[in-house]
Amino acid sequence: MGYLLRRLLATLPVMAVVALVVFLLIHLSPGDPATLIAGDMASEEDIARLRSALGLDRPLLQQFLLWLGRLLTGDLGTSIFTQVPVSQLLAQRLEPTLSIAVLTMALTLLVAVPLGTLAAYRAGSWIDRVVMLFAVLAFSAPVFLIGYLLIYTLAIQLGWFPVQGYARLSEGLGPWLRSLVLPCINLALVYIALVTRMTRATVLEVLLEDYIRTARAKGLAVLPVLGHALRNAAIPIATTVGVGIALLIGGVVVTETVFAIPGVGRLVIDSVLHHDYPVIQSVLLLSAGVYVLINLLIDLSYRLFDPRIQY
Repeated sequence: MGYLLRRLLATLPVMAVVALVVFLLIHLSPGDPATLIAGDMASEEDIARLRSALGLDRPLLQQFLLWLGRLLTGDLGTSIFTQVPVSQLLAQRLEPTLSIAVLTMALTLLVAVPLGTLAAYRAGSWIDRVVMLFAVLAFSAPVFLIGYLLIYTLAIQLGWFPVQGYARLSEGLGPWLRSLVLPCINLALVYIALVTRMTRATVLEVLLEDYIRTARAKGLAVLPVLGHALRNAAIPIATTVGVGIALLIGGVVVTETVFAIPGVGRLVIDSVLHHDYPVIQSVLLLSAGVYVLINLLIDLSYRLFDPRIQY
């Protein structure tokens, strides 16, 4: 409990620094949202009044303190472009992004861990070489290129899945899954390659240990041996999976753009184009918070894989 409390307290200065950096990056970037909102026909007086209404004419320190105060009360602000509360915008866009992220990681674990374990067990064979070739190609190919190839072959040519768009879960489980198959395959390929290579490396290292050779010499079956090896190799694999979940944030943006899915990634793109500061700041802060939380959960999960670890 003391370790958990210390780690939670350690995240506070990290998030404070992240908040400051996000605020400065957004406000010091070129472009004036007041000019964009006012339009080309607006006069200087109109733009000045709009800047005053938005609080953009105040000193940066004052703007930062006001923004930080609202954050501490749970107020993420209001979108400059749509005049809708940011929390409401995020709530509307959260389901597609969470659906893609959860199904992508589930697909990654179901494919990558057995594939990497098989490659480690058959190290040096043609199976190992084929698995590693697949991992290199999947990790090297651009996400948007794979997405367009999937759309052309499986959606346009064969008609198995919708080309673009997202069907909400409330519309039925079938349409929901069909709309997510291509985006999840597109995004999962990179993480399957990453986790497969890490699983192979760590399991292969464990298989060379003396206690594994002793178990084999005593006639223990293949599956129990691999299960024991996989458990002892679980910590590096769990770390890689955690990093992959954090990296999903960037991959989702590209995937949602390619497949025209109205998720948080598309919201970020639209907000950047319109210089919608409150939305961009909120998404970046939430992304940083998710990243910190995932790393905390990874640290706490180590004891599940190795009871000798004490906090």
